[in-house]
Amino acid sequence: MLVLDILFYTFIVVVCVQFIYYGLIFPRFAFSKSKRNTKKKIPISILICAKNEAENLKQFLPYILEQKYSDFEVILINDASKDNTLEVMKSFKAKHDNVKIVDVKPIEAFWGSKKYALTLGIKAASHNFLLFTDADCKPLSKYWIKEMSSCFTNSKTLVLGYGAYKKQKYSLVNTIIRFETLMTAIQYFSYAKIGIPYMGVGRNLAYRKETFFNANGFMNHMNVRSGDDDLFVNQVATSKNTAICFTKNSITKSLPEPNFKAWFNQKKRHVSTAKHYKLKHKFLLGLFYLSQLLFWSLSIILISLLFQWKIVISLFILRILIQYVSVGISAKKLNELDTIFILPFLDLFLVFSQLVIFISNLVSKPNHWK
Repeated sequence: MLVLDILFYTFIVVVCVQFIYYGLIFPRFAFSKSKRNTKKKIPISILICAKNEAENLKQFLPYILEQKYSDFEVILINDASKDNTLEVMKSFKAKHDNVKIVDVKPIEAFWGSKKYALTLGIKAASHNFLLFTDADCKPLSKYWIKEMSSCFTNSKTLVLGYGAYKKQKYSLVNTIIRFETLMTAIQYFSYAKIGIPYMGVGRNLAYRKETFFNANGFMNHMNVRSGDDDLFVNQVATSKNTAICFTKNSITKSLPEPNFKAWFNQKKRHVSTAKHYKLKHKFLLGLFYLSQLLFWSLSIILISLLFQWKIVISLFILRILIQYVSVGISAKKLNELDTIFILPFLDLFLVFSQLVIFISNLVSKPNHWK
């Protein structure tokens, strides 16, 4: 009985921690309103780093070039592609005066490093304001540049946007991917709202060129294979210089990984960068994940043994309801409401799949970005 008593009281503490996250921290984004920023006409450089992305460039680059914005250039970075990516880039450059190509040749010191290619692209950019996306990304509006650029001010030099994934009907893997993306966004938007920004996604991210060079670019983590987006944001973001943009016109949408194995390998790369975050960020993220893991583990154990089951079930239901409210409002804000219909299952699945990813990363290191 002593063991069960310890598990029961641990469960109560864990639920209290979960209430702090779902009831206090995450609602800061869920109940926030998007500010109507004054639209600016600052010149923008769009940077797209592509490695073997010929078909995606053909499909999605026109959406970038058709943006309703007065002054922007598109920097296409060919990162040592083996397909006809460079030829596709040249075909776009021949038709558009605002397209610039940076052809990156592989060198041994930075083999497989997207950061090296991006650095060359940033150096080639003509403008001080930089907006990043991927070759497989589609802005959901012709006013994407306008919305993201409107968040820049004299003090706000870093803008975090939302990069969604395309919905695929009747696909559980797709729902899992989009739910995980939603939860990640809820966290980095919420932490930014409380003055502790810690990451952003390269599918939709903007910052000043001078911000990049003042921080010595990616030099502090050039040896880390991934993290050109989140590690850089983790390095330079502060409560004063970071803005978030989540209007419907500011969202981009990408092609999701086609199957669970591909997504699993992608998450291995992403998770491997978290150990390089600042200590306070690792503590907050680690505490949240640990509370998630213990919540589900202890719930299953205590309910299956019928130990204090009325209290356990009551707290379990209360926590699920608070999670539904917090995550649901955010999901509606980001147009991902359909992902929460089976929220408990998705939550449980992500908790234990992340545990498998952590263990897998201890056994084998994730590959480079392409």
